[in-house]
Amino acid sequence: MTADLRSCLEFMSVKEIVDENFQDYKKASMFICAKSCDFKCLTELNKNINICQNMRVSKLPTFDIKISDIFDRYVSNIITRAVIIGGLEPMLQFHEVYSLIYYFRKNNCPDDFVIYTGYYYHEIEQYIKKLQDLDNIIIKYGRYIPDSNPRFDNTLGIILSSDNQYSERIC
Repeated sequence: MTADLRSCLEFMSVKEIVDENFQDYKKASMFICAKSCDFKCLTELNKNINICQNMRVSKLPTFDIKISDIFDRYVSNIITRAVIIGGLEPMLQFHEVYSLIYYFRKNNCPDDFVIYTGYYYHEIEQYIKKLQDLDNIIIKYGRYIPDSNPRFDNTLGIILSSDNQYSERIC
């Protein structure tokens, strides 16, 4: 067992969990909102972060939840077939995200995980390589760009807000 697997966390910090989400992936999904964001999408463009579509969520209180409780909540729902982590920036809490997915895999749940990140592959390559050991993971890359053209993403089966955004199944 590697050091990464031995040091898996028991809790995850989140803003909210939506048990049934139908808009962010082609499969019915549990949506887990990450705890924080660096608002890189807007600050790099010298835009006010208050125009962020996730500003409401960023103001919610953060709470800790046992990863085992997230798992139990997910598997008890007969509708959902995937888990999405997004809303804010999941890569800012990578170890928690990894621990969550690892827990699902260890408990024989091979369902898709979709990670919505505003980062590009080259910015998080080390994390992507670690996630490739866990199977059935899709990453949505790219920053939100206000007033950009939306585009349909075949992997996710939905329309993304900005034409620079894309997704890929990494494993």
